[in-house]
Amino acid sequence: MMRHLKRLGLWITLAVAGPACLAQKTAVNEALKWQPWSQDVFTQAKQQHKFVLLDLEAVWCHWCHVMDAETYSNPAVIKLLNDKYLLIRVDQDARPDISNRYQDYGWPATVVFAADGSEIVKRQGYIEPKQMASMLRAIIKDPSPGPSIERETRLQTAADATISPALLAVVKKNFEAQYDKQEAGWAFGHKYLDVDSYLLGLRFAAAGDATYKQRMALSLKQGQALIDPAWGGAYQYSVDGVWNEPHFEKLIFIQDSYLRAYALAYGQTHDASLLATAQAVHKYVRRFLTDEATGAVFVSQDADLHDDGTENAPYFALNDAGRMAQGVPRVDKHVYARENGWTIQALAEMYAVSGDASALKDARRAADWIVMHRSLPGGGYRHDDRDPAGPYLADTLSMGQAFLTLYLVDGDRRDLDRAQGAASFIAGHFKPLAAGTGFITSATATDTAFKPHADREENVALVQFASLLSAANGNDGDRKLAEEAMRYLAAPSVAKQWLSAGTLLAHDDLQTAPLHVTILGGKNDAAAMGLHTAALRAFTQHEVIEWRDPSDPHPLPTSVQYPQLPRAAMFLCTATSCSSPVFDPAQVAARVAHAQLPQQH
Repeated sequence: MMRHLKRLGLWITLAVAGPACLAQKTAVNEALKWQPWSQDVFTQAKQQHKFVLLDLEAVWCHWCHVMDAETYSNPAVIKLLNDKYLLIRVDQDARPDISNRYQDYGWPATVVFAADGSEIVKRQGYIEPKQMASMLRAIIKDPSPGPSIERETRLQTAADATISPALLAVVKKNFEAQYDKQEAGWAFGHKYLDVDSYLLGLRFAAAGDATYKQRMALSLKQGQALIDPAWGGAYQYSVDGVWNEPHFEKLIFIQDSYLRAYALAYGQTHDASLLATAQAVHKYVRRFLTDEATGAVFVSQDADLHDDGTENAPYFALNDAGRMAQGVPRVDKHVYARENGWTIQALAEMYAVSGDASALKDARRAADWIVMHRSLPGGGYRHDDRDPAGPYLADTLSMGQAFLTLYLVDGDRRDLDRAQGAASFIAGHFKPLAAGTGFITSATATDTAFKPHADREENVALVQFASLLSAANGNDGDRKLAEEAMRYLAAPSVAKQWLSAGTLLAHDDLQTAPLHVTILGGKNDAAAMGLHTAALRAFTQHEVIEWRDPSDPHPLPTSVQYPQLPRAAMFLCTATSCSSPVFDPAQVAARVAHAQLPQQH
């Protein structure tokens, strides 16, 4: 969903907080009084004439725990902090608003504020004790903002939802430059699967681009090096610019990225090895990152069994039995709506292209649990059981995408209603503060010194969701929602940001009508069922599959006048025309593939 470099924490080395580290953390917490983020901390700081230090961490972040074990246990650091600072600690997975605010800094991120909430220092990664003590003394001596604090550039908004031809050419050129021709995949240094880049590459390949067919075949093959040979599941990334030096933590976001990329690639190429990769990831998620009793999915699994400096590569070189004999790295068992929405969408797409009923069953279980335990009045979703702030855009958006995908693969109108509810909630709660500035992460400001901001990846996902939803239900309001999000992405400073695929996907989704596959026939008609199954197996990224049953008393409105036929049929419509009826399921895949070629748009 990408997207989401903030999910990856690519600026640091990652591992796990094992029992030893947790004991150290408890001891540190006794010496230092950490508080949750709140405006009250800044009020206290004013009253006590102190600074505020934020430690923004991730549960799975090794160097966050090293900061606890070494830096925050150092006597000199402890004294300085207790004398002149109030301390805030935030798990970035738990607070999307604060995570988005400091995503460029990786984890741990260390930010020091004046009592009025203005920033003095922002640092990324591990800070060793001497450096930390030196920084804290320097702030006390001179609290003026340092060179890490840059004045925010005023956003020059676009006139409308269209990226100008000249700017679009630049963004496309940037996307080309982001491909690693030597090692394959997008981005350099750390090798990982940026899902938007892979999906855009697959889209180009489906349109007949021979270069991208080769690139996707190689990139997908290289990406398989990050699949755990014993447990399945995808490691987060590999270092040194190659694919075979993995860091072993496993985030649900990474699993969902692999599920989507490899399942959709299988649907496009019918390469059995790609489906096997998706199945290996699904198997891992079911075993380690799913609550067996409820079906809800968890956040992540750490890399190290023990956080005592032991090298973790020997552990991951063991087979399943060897690992289980030593124990299992800790799983973060928080259940967030955002993460579950990502997983539901990925599993529903996997079901579509493969027919794997277990994927759809797992998607349904997670969706049912989230509806029961994370729903908000008006169609939205909260992040956790209790949110200290929020609601956050990402949770409702993710669940909206999930229900829209479920509707596309099984035709249940209740899913479409839930997707529409999510879109309506987004329009009412996260609208831009000014035209063209993007839908905001949270309507609740993190503090009085910082106004809510838009996040590029969230607006990319919103364009894709709302534009496809509009095509599915004919609601012009959803189209306007997508256009407003796209106007933010069309601003030059936003469009040129690193990793261009998301912006290009959003632009394409808004400018190009999705393929519209319509099945005419009863839900119990074997011929109609065969056509629907064939349509699912040819599932694309940008497609509406609609099953119109003549017995439906309340059919969705449509501008297309379909003929009355004596038997079940499929029609495939583009923005400009509809096909002749298709009666044979064996012809469906070829018709869909042909419709993706440029001349059909």
